Amino acid sequence: MTLSDNELIINANNGDVLAFEELIYRYDKMVLRLAFKYTGNADDAKDIYQEVFIRVFKNLSRFQFKSEFSTWLFRVASNVCISFKRKYNKVNHISLNDDDESSFVTEIPEDSKLLPDNLVVNNEFGDKISKALGTLSPNQKMSFLLKHYEGYKIREIADIMDCKEGTIKKYLFEAVRKLKTQLEGSY
Repeated sequence: MTLSDNELIINANNGDVLAFEELIYRYDKMVLRLAFKYTGNADDAKDIYQEVFIRVFKNLSRFQFKSEFSTWLFRVASNVCISFKRKYNKVNHISLNDDDESSFVTEIPEDSKLLPDNLVVNNEFGDKISKALGTLSPNQKMSFLLKHYEGYKIREIADIMDCKEGTIKKYLFEAVRKLKTQLEGSY
């Protein structure tokens, strides 16, 4: 019988290390994927991943069950990503030579996308998208990634980022406007 997130949280708060490990296991790939998409760098994504779960471990006893655990976790993750970006003011770039980063890329289905010409075009456009995402403010970028890469609804993003839905709509509008400007003529 699989325990719910809430049951795992209660058990973890009572000292059950395996319950906390199960929570990490359930969400680790999502947190790592979000961090990688946000930074564009595998090492930075791993640093953010570690920081997120350290904060979750330290603050799990403060979780009040007013939202889903995943919403709370993504709030922590988005705050760490935004803080990281502001602290280090890094420019997003993905190295084509770093073999570790290939593990973060999702597999391409077996079809015409595997043709060499299509791979080159897709790779070049992916680089342009990464560079364009780097022009967004931290909040615009996080909103955009949560909406268009993770599939969250505006209300959920507002909960995760701890702001109003109107603010998220503004971030998304500005992000799309900036990306459109940056990518004009690229496709």
